[in-house]
Amino acid sequence: MTRRGRLRAILAGEACIHPGSVFDPVSARIAEDLKFELGMFAGSTASLAVLGAPDLILITLTEFAEQCRRICRAGDLPLLVDADHGYGNALNAMRTVQEMETAGVAGATIEDTVLPRAYGDGKPGVLPIAEGVGKMRAALAARRDAEFVVVGRTSAMTITDTDDAVRRAAAYAEAGVDALFFTGVTEAAQLRAVRAVTDLPIILGGAGNPFAERAELAALGVRVALQGHQPIMAGFLAVYETLKALREGVPPKQLRGVPDAAFMQRVTRDSAISGAVAAFLGG
Repeated sequence: MTRRGRLRAILAGEACIHPGSVFDPVSARIAEDLKFELGMFAGSTASLAVLGAPDLILITLTEFAEQCRRICRAGDLPLLVDADHGYGNALNAMRTVQEMETAGVAGATIEDTVLPRAYGDGKPGVLPIAEGVGKMRAALAARRDAEFVVVGRTSAMTITDTDDAVRRAAAYAEAGVDALFFTGVTEAAQLRAVRAVTDLPIILGGAGNPFAERAELAALGVRVALQGHQPIMAGFLAVYETLKALREGVPPKQLRGVPDAAFMQRVTRDSAISGAVAAFLGG
Protein backbone atom coordinates (compact mmCIF):
# COMPACT_ATOMS: atom_id res chain seq x y z
CA MET A 1 0.00 0.00 0.00
CA THR A 2 1.24 3.49 -0.80
CA ARG A 3 1.91 6.02 1.93
CA ARG A 4 -1.17 7.95 0.89
CA GLY A 5 -3.16 4.73 0.89
CA ARG A 6 -2.01 4.00 4.44
CA LEU A 7 -3.18 7.42 5.59
CA ARG A 8 -6.53 6.83 3.93
CA ALA A 9 -6.75 3.44 5.66
CA ILE A 10 -6.21 5.14 9.03
CA LEU A 11 -8.97 7.64 8.27
CA ALA A 12 -11.30 4.89 7.06
CA GLY A 13 -10.60 2.67 10.06
CA GLU A 14 -12.22 2.46 13.48
CA ALA A 15 -9.26 3.25 15.73
CA CYS A 16 -7.77 6.56 16.89
CA ILE A 17 -4.01 6.79 16.56
CA HIS A 18 -1.41 9.23 17.88
CA PRO A 19 1.01 10.34 15.15
CA GLY A 20 4.71 10.85 15.72
CA SER A 21 5.69 14.51 15.65
CA VAL A 22 8.61 14.75 13.21
CA PHE A 23 10.63 17.64 11.88
CA ASP A 24 13.57 16.31 9.86
CA PRO A 25 14.78 13.13 8.15
CA VAL A 26 16.25 11.52 11.26
CA SER A 27 13.22 12.20 13.47
CA ALA A 28 11.00 10.67 10.77
CA ARG A 29 13.20 7.58 10.59
CA ILE A 30 13.06 7.21 14.37
CA ALA A 31 9.26 7.45 14.30
CA GLU A 32 9.18 4.82 11.56
CA ASP A 33 11.52 2.53 13.50
CA LEU A 34 9.23 2.88 16.53
CA LYS A 35 6.29 1.72 14.39
CA PHE A 36 4.32 4.97 14.37
CA GLU A 37 1.62 4.60 11.75
CA LEU A 38 1.81 8.27 10.75
CA GLY A 39 4.16 11.22 10.98
CA MET A 40 2.93 14.76 11.64
CA PHE A 41 4.92 17.76 10.45
CA ALA A 42 3.42 20.91 11.94
CA GLY A 43 3.79 24.52 10.91
CA SER A 44 5.23 25.31 14.34
CA THR A 45 7.93 22.64 14.14
CA ALA A 46 8.70 23.66 10.57
CA SER A 47 9.30 27.22 11.70
CA LEU A 48 11.52 26.00 14.54
CA ALA A 49 13.50 23.54 12.41
CA VAL A 50 13.99 25.78 9.37
CA LEU A 51 14.08 29.28 10.82
CA GLY A 52 14.59 28.85 14.56
CA ALA A 53 11.57 31.11 14.94
CA PRO A 54 8.18 30.86 16.68
CA ASP A 55 5.03 29.94 14.77
CA LEU A 56 4.18 33.33 13.26
CA ILE A 57 3.87 32.26 9.60
CA LEU A 58 7.34 33.56 8.76
CA ILE A 59 8.28 30.42 6.85
CA THR A 60 7.62 30.38 3.11
CA LEU A 61 5.95 27.66 1.05
CA THR A 62 9.24 26.89 -0.69
CA GLU A 63 11.06 26.39 2.61
CA PHE A 64 8.24 24.27 3.98
CA ALA A 65 8.02 22.12 0.85
CA GLU A 66 11.77 21.53 0.81
CA GLN A 67 11.71 20.26 4.40
CA CYS A 68 8.74 18.02 3.56
CA ARG A 69 10.71 16.63 0.64
CA ARG A 70 13.71 15.89 2.85
CA ILE A 71 11.52 14.10 5.38
CA CYS A 72 9.67 12.02 2.79
CA ARG A 73 12.88 11.10 0.97
CA ALA A 74 14.38 9.68 4.16
CA GLY A 75 11.97 6.78 4.65
CA ASP A 76 8.54 5.32 4.10
CA LEU A 77 6.53 6.92 6.91
CA PRO A 78 3.24 8.47 5.71
CA LEU A 79 3.45 12.20 6.41
CA LEU A 80 0.53 14.46 7.27
CA VAL A 81 1.49 18.13 7.21
CA ASP A 82 0.04 21.34 8.56
CA ALA A 83 0.05 23.58 5.49
CA ASP A 84 -1.39 26.46 7.53
CA HIS A 85 -3.59 28.72 5.38
CA GLY A 86 -2.13 27.41 2.13
CA TYR A 87 0.29 30.35 2.18
CA GLY A 88 -2.20 32.83 0.82
CA ASN A 89 -5.57 32.83 -0.91
CA ALA A 90 -7.30 30.00 -2.77
CA LEU A 91 -4.85 30.15 -5.67
CA ASN A 92 -1.94 29.90 -3.24
CA ALA A 93 -3.67 26.91 -1.64
CA MET A 94 -3.71 25.24 -5.07
CA ARG A 95 0.04 25.81 -5.42
CA THR A 96 0.56 24.47 -1.90
CA VAL A 97 -1.22 21.20 -2.70
CA GLN A 98 0.84 20.80 -5.86
CA GLU A 99 4.07 21.32 -3.92
CA MET A 100 3.00 18.91 -1.16
CA GLU A 101 2.13 16.21 -3.67
CA THR A 102 5.45 16.64 -5.45
CA ALA A 103 7.30 16.46 -2.13
CA GLY A 104 5.78 13.07 -1.36
CA VAL A 105 3.43 14.15 1.43
CA ALA A 106 0.46 11.87 2.13
CA GLY A 107 -1.96 14.63 3.13
CA ALA A 108 -2.17 18.28 4.12
CA THR A 109 -4.44 20.42 6.25
CA ILE A 110 -5.64 23.76 4.90
CA GLU A 111 -7.07 26.08 7.53
CA ASP A 112 -9.49 28.98 7.56
CA THR A 113 -7.65 31.17 10.06
CA VAL A 114 -6.87 34.70 8.87
CA LEU A 115 -3.12 34.45 8.29
CA PRO A 116 -0.79 36.19 8.42
CA ARG A 117 -2.24 38.33 11.18
CA ALA A 118 -3.52 41.71 10.01
CA TYR A 119 -2.19 44.94 11.48
CA GLY A 120 -4.12 46.03 14.55
CA ASP A 121 -6.53 43.10 14.67
CA GLY A 122 -5.60 42.26 18.26
CA LYS A 123 -6.65 38.60 18.05
CA PRO A 124 -6.87 35.69 15.59
CA GLY A 125 -9.84 35.56 13.25
CA VAL A 126 -11.39 33.14 10.79
CA LEU A 127 -12.24 33.68 7.15
CA PRO A 128 -15.86 34.04 6.06
CA ILE A 129 -17.22 30.55 5.44
CA ALA A 130 -17.63 31.22 1.72
CA GLU A 131 -13.95 32.11 1.41
CA GLY A 132 -12.98 29.05 3.45
CA VAL A 133 -15.07 26.86 1.14
CA GLY A 134 -13.41 28.41 -1.89
CA LYS A 135 -10.00 27.61 -0.46
CA MET A 136 -10.99 23.97 0.19
CA ARG A 137 -12.43 23.58 -3.30
CA ALA A 138 -9.31 25.06 -4.81
CA ALA A 139 -7.08 22.71 -2.84
CA LEU A 140 -9.13 19.72 -3.99
CA ALA A 141 -9.05 20.87 -7.61
CA ALA A 142 -5.26 21.17 -7.52
CA ARG A 143 -4.45 17.59 -6.62
CA ARG A 144 -3.26 15.27 -9.37
CA ASP A 145 -3.23 12.12 -7.26
CA ALA A 146 -6.70 11.20 -6.03
CA GLU A 147 -5.12 9.42 -3.03
CA PHE A 148 -3.64 12.66 -1.70
CA VAL A 149 -5.63 13.64 1.40
CA VAL A 150 -6.98 17.18 1.73
CA VAL A 151 -8.06 18.05 5.26
CA GLY A 152 -10.23 21.06 6.06
CA ARG A 153 -8.97 22.66 9.26
CA THR A 154 -10.61 25.24 11.51
CA SER A 155 -9.86 26.84 14.86
CA ALA A 156 -13.41 28.15 15.15
CA MET A 157 -14.00 26.14 18.34
CA THR A 158 -11.58 28.54 20.03
CA ILE A 159 -11.92 31.71 17.95
CA THR A 160 -15.71 31.87 17.60
CA ASP A 161 -17.86 29.08 19.02
CA THR A 162 -19.00 25.49 18.55
CA ASP A 163 -21.98 26.42 16.39
CA ASP A 164 -19.73 28.24 13.94
CA ALA A 165 -17.27 25.35 13.91
CA VAL A 166 -20.11 22.96 13.11
CA ARG A 167 -21.31 25.16 10.25
CA ARG A 168 -17.80 25.22 8.85
CA ALA A 169 -17.50 21.45 9.20
CA ALA A 170 -20.70 20.96 7.22
CA ALA A 171 -19.62 23.42 4.53
CA TYR A 172 -16.14 21.93 4.11
CA ALA A 173 -17.59 18.42 4.04
CA GLU A 174 -19.96 19.48 1.28
CA ALA A 175 -17.02 21.00 -0.60
CA GLY A 176 -15.49 17.52 -0.67
CA VAL A 177 -12.59 17.46 1.82
CA ASP A 178 -11.43 14.03 2.96
CA ALA A 179 -11.29 14.78 6.69
CA LEU A 180 -11.75 17.60 9.20
CA PHE A 181 -9.15 18.96 11.61
CA PHE A 182 -10.16 20.82 14.75
CA THR A 183 -8.18 22.65 17.36
CA GLY A 184 -9.66 23.83 20.63
CA VAL A 185 -11.98 20.87 21.25
CA THR A 186 -12.42 20.47 24.99
CA GLU A 187 -15.39 18.15 25.42
CA ALA A 188 -17.13 15.24 23.76
CA ALA A 189 -20.30 17.27 23.16
CA GLN A 190 -18.45 19.37 20.59
CA LEU A 191 -17.48 16.27 18.63
CA ARG A 192 -21.02 14.92 18.83
CA ALA A 193 -22.25 18.21 17.35
CA VAL A 194 -19.86 17.78 14.45
CA ARG A 195 -20.90 14.16 13.95
CA ALA A 196 -24.51 15.31 13.68
CA VAL A 197 -23.73 17.12 10.42
CA THR A 198 -21.01 14.94 8.85
CA ASP A 199 -19.49 11.51 9.17
CA LEU A 200 -16.09 12.57 7.84
CA PRO A 201 -13.11 11.35 9.88
CA ILE A 202 -11.85 13.85 12.44
CA ILE A 203 -8.30 14.88 13.33
CA LEU A 204 -7.71 16.68 16.62
CA GLY A 205 -4.94 19.12 17.39
CA GLY A 206 -3.71 19.84 20.90
CA ALA A 207 -1.40 18.37 23.48
CA GLY A 208 -2.96 15.11 24.54
CA ASN A 209 -6.69 15.90 24.44
CA PRO A 210 -7.13 14.86 28.09
CA PHE A 211 -10.94 15.12 28.04
CA ALA A 212 -11.23 11.62 26.54
CA GLU A 213 -9.34 8.37 26.10
CA ARG A 214 -8.47 7.12 22.65
CA ALA A 215 -11.30 4.58 22.63
CA GLU A 216 -13.85 7.30 23.36
CA LEU A 217 -12.33 9.58 20.74
CA ALA A 218 -12.51 6.76 18.20
CA ALA A 219 -16.19 6.23 18.97
CA LEU A 220 -16.73 9.95 18.26
CA GLY A 221 -15.14 9.70 14.82
CA VAL A 222 -11.61 10.81 15.72
CA ARG A 223 -9.02 8.89 13.75
CA VAL A 224 -5.90 10.95 14.52
CA ALA A 225 -5.24 12.81 17.78
CA LEU A 226 -2.11 14.91 18.07
CA GLN A 227 -0.22 14.94 21.38
CA GLY A 228 1.84 18.07 20.85
CA HIS A 229 5.33 18.49 19.46
CA GLN A 230 7.61 17.56 22.35
CA PRO A 231 10.35 15.77 20.34
CA ILE A 232 11.79 18.89 18.74
CA MET A 233 11.74 20.76 22.05
CA ALA A 234 13.41 17.84 23.83
CA GLY A 235 16.00 17.76 21.07
CA PHE A 236 16.82 21.44 21.52
CA LEU A 237 17.27 20.93 25.25
CA ALA A 238 19.57 17.95 24.65
CA VAL A 239 21.75 20.09 22.35
CA TYR A 240 21.83 22.88 24.95
CA GLU A 241 22.79 20.55 27.79
CA THR A 242 25.50 18.88 25.73
CA LEU A 243 27.05 22.14 24.55
CA LYS A 244 26.81 23.59 28.06
CA ALA A 245 28.62 20.60 29.51
CA LEU A 246 31.38 20.84 26.90
CA ARG A 247 31.72 24.56 27.48
CA GLU A 248 32.08 23.92 31.19
CA GLY A 249 34.89 21.45 30.61
CA VAL A 250 33.19 18.07 30.81
CA PRO A 251 35.31 15.62 28.77
CA PRO A 252 33.44 14.23 25.76
CA LYS A 253 33.66 10.67 27.09
CA GLN A 254 31.83 11.75 30.25
CA LEU A 255 28.88 13.39 28.50
CA ARG A 256 25.44 12.06 29.32
CA GLY A 257 22.82 11.17 26.73
CA VAL A 258 25.18 10.66 23.79
CA PRO A 259 24.00 7.69 21.69
CA ASP A 260 26.27 4.81 20.85
CA ALA A 261 27.59 4.02 17.40
CA ALA A 262 24.91 1.40 16.75
CA PHE A 263 22.14 3.97 17.25
CA MET A 264 23.77 6.45 14.89
CA GLN A 265 24.34 3.76 12.27
CA ARG A 266 20.67 2.81 12.47
CA VAL A 267 19.18 6.30 12.14
CA THR A 268 21.58 7.27 9.34
CA ARG A 269 20.83 3.98 7.52
CA ASP A 270 24.57 3.30 7.46
CA SER A 271 24.21 -0.28 6.24
CA ALA A 272 22.36 0.81 3.10
CA ILE A 273 25.00 3.42 2.31
CA SER A 274 27.80 0.93 2.98
CA GLY A 275 26.11 -1.53 0.65
CA ALA A 276 25.95 1.10 -2.07
CA VAL A 277 29.63 1.89 -1.55
CA ALA A 278 30.52 -1.77 -1.95
CA ALA A 279 28.26 -2.24 -4.97
CA PHE A 280 29.08 0.90 -6.91
CA LEU A 281 32.45 2.24 -5.71
CA GLY A 282 34.35 -1.02 -5.49
CA GLY A 283 34.58 -0.75 -1.71
